[in-house]
Amino acid sequence: MQHKTRHSGNAIIVEFEGEVDLEQSPMARKILLGALEERRPIYVDLHGVSYIDSSGIACLVEAFQVAKRKEVTFELVRASDSALRVFELARLDRVFVIRDALPEGLDG
Repeated sequence: MQHKTRHSGNAIIVEFEGEVDLEQSPMARKILLGALEERRPIYVDLHGVSYIDSSGIACLVEAFQVAKRKEVTFELVRASDSALRVFELARLDRVFVIRDALPEGLDG
């Protein structure tokens, strides 16, 4: 798994690429929870995710719950087809906001 974290306006964009699986999910968790410490809107870009398993989903759910408690926006953007299928199968597409693109005003 590769990742990039950048600031755009008041938001943080976290971009993951590759596999977010049991081996990589602890790092993804650390990245997301660290970003949430800044209390800025978080957009997780999943366009480069080729595979995500239940541990990867679990770290996103945990980050989403932490964001909700902190009243911080936490949204997924540009989910790859394979990642989107997993969210749909788990019906998590009804829990997460999943955008096709970053909100206007944030660089892509």
